[in-house]
Amino acid sequence: MKHAPATVDWKALSGARIFFGHQSVGENILEGIQDLLKENPGAALQILKSPDPASLSGPAFLHTSIGKNEDPKSKCDDFARIMESGVAEKVDIACFKFCFVDVTADTDVEDLFAYYEKTLATLKTKYPKTTFVHVTVPLTTVPSGPRVWLKSVLGILKGWHADNAARNRYNEILLRHYEGREPVFDLARAESTLPDGARCSYHYKGDVYSCLVSAYTCDGGHLNPLGRRVVAQQFLAFLGELAARTPRN
Repeated sequence: MKHAPATVDWKALSGARIFFGHQSVGENILEGIQDLLKENPGAALQILKSPDPASLSGPAFLHTSIGKNEDPKSKCDDFARIMESGVAEKVDIACFKFCFVDVTADTDVEDLFAYYEKTLATLKTKYPKTTFVHVTVPLTTVPSGPRVWLKSVLGILKGWHADNAARNRYNEILLRHYEGREPVFDLARAESTLPDGARCSYHYKGDVYSCLVSAYTCDGGHLNPLGRRVVAQQFLAFLGELAARTPRN
C-alpha cells in the first residue's frame, strides 16, 4: 500500500522568501521542484538561482551552490557569508545542506556538528527575525547487483558501510540537538522511506543504519526522477507548513 504524498501548501510557499544553499543533490531536489511545478500550473512559486540579495524583490525560492564538496566547513562559511551579504535580512526562511561526500568514516562528526552549530548560533543571534532550518545529511544506497561481489574484492566498495554509518551518526547528533526545538527537515528520512512507508536500512557492526532507497537513485547517491520528486514533495510540504506559520521578515 502506498502512502499518500505530503500535501504542499502552495499559497503559503508562494508568499514566502526562502533561501536554500546546496550542491549536486540539492540540484536534484530543485529539478524535482520543477517537476512538481509543471504538475501544478496554478502554483506561483518563483524559483531564482542567485546568491545576490538584490535579486529578491518579492516572494521567491532563492537558491545557489555553496562551498566545496568534501569540505563541509567551507559550506558553513559560504552560507554565513551569503547570509551576512544581506540575504538573511530579506528572507523569511533559510537553510543549506551538506552532500553525502561531505561526511565519511574519516569525518569527526562531533567536531563538524560543533562547527555547524556555532555557525548557526551566530547567525540566529545576528538575524533573530529569520527562521533557520536544519537539514540532515543525505545518504547513499546499499550496493547490490551481480557486480557488487567483484567490486568488493577489488576494494571499490571499501568503506561504504562505515561512510554511511558516519552520516547516520551525524544526523543523530543534529536531531538530538534540534528536533522539537527548531525546524528540521529530515532529508535522510525522506531518502530512506519507501513509497509504502517502510524504511530502507542495513546492518553494520551490530547496529542498524538508514540508507537511500535504491529505486530513488541511478548511481547510489544522487536522486533519479522518482527520487527527486519524492524528496521535493516532502521538502516543499515541510517548507509550506513552516511558511504558513512564519512571520514575514
